[in-house]
Amino acid sequence: MEIKTVGVVGAGSMGAGIANAFALNGYDVILNDMEERFLDAGINHMNNFMARSVEKGKLTEEDKQATLNRITTTTDLQQFKEVDLVVEAIIENMDAKQQLFRQLDDIVRDDVILGTNTSSLSITEIASSTNRADRVAGMHFFNPAQMMRLVEVVRGLETSDETVSILKSVSEVLQKEVVEVKKDSPGFIVNRIMIPQFIEAIKVLEEGIASKEDIDKAMRYGLNHPMGSFELQDYAGVDIGYHVMEYFQKEFADNRFAPPLLLKNMIRAGKYGKKSGEGFYQYKHPKS
Repeated sequence: MEIKTVGVVGAGSMGAGIANAFALNGYDVILNDMEERFLDAGINHMNNFMARSVEKGKLTEEDKQATLNRITTTTDLQQFKEVDLVVEAIIENMDAKQQLFRQLDDIVRDDVILGTNTSSLSITEIASSTNRADRVAGMHFFNPAQMMRLVEVVRGLETSDETVSILKSVSEVLQKEVVEVKKDSPGFIVNRIMIPQFIEAIKVLEEGIASKEDIDKAMRYGLNHPMGSFELQDYAGVDIGYHVMEYFQKEFADNRFAPPLLLKNMIRAGKYGKKSGEGFYQYKHPKS
């Protein structure tokens, strides 16, 4: 199956980055969101990213314009009738994803793969809202999708070998390193390992063992991580991390994944998260 045109649903930072990555590597892209203002913001996000690449000599102005020319924006999902692959990158909410996948299942051709960029939710549960569970899989990019090298291709219970093979091949065209998640388990590989690290970092801060600055410094220089735990949580959105922890706790029935009290109280305060742009580095912990 030849993939020429890719439909991306969601023009936020992840969706825009995914659309940009496909277009940079020669694919035609149809980018969908609910409102024009979200699409405009997505195009602006791509334009700014590529402008920095032009300044650094990594991309020519001509290549930048050609990439933008390969992207069509729309608020009408019916335009996905001619796409060869769909990647969903909307809010991390099961009901919203299932509703979208039901719509897509009715619109796209029977042979089209529906990929989801979910970072932790069940692929099997998302696929259950369609009549093509064998052609639904996780295609989990990392932010920023244009730069981060990894893609997790995740099997649902009924995902076919052909679907996995196609998504691996497409990811390689995008110049990504690909890992296959063979079992549909919350968080897949990266988040399954990363979330406990976040939890322990918060507990070390709560217990007054070290400041958030020194905890991050220890992660950068002791483990050679490019970002510390709190820097990374702030970048991703502390509210997103909180909801993933809650999901893990429920799915695994294991309190090891429970959000620490400090994080719970930050969420209760209603001012920390992705939308507000505030996180641990805005919060003044009395022991830090």
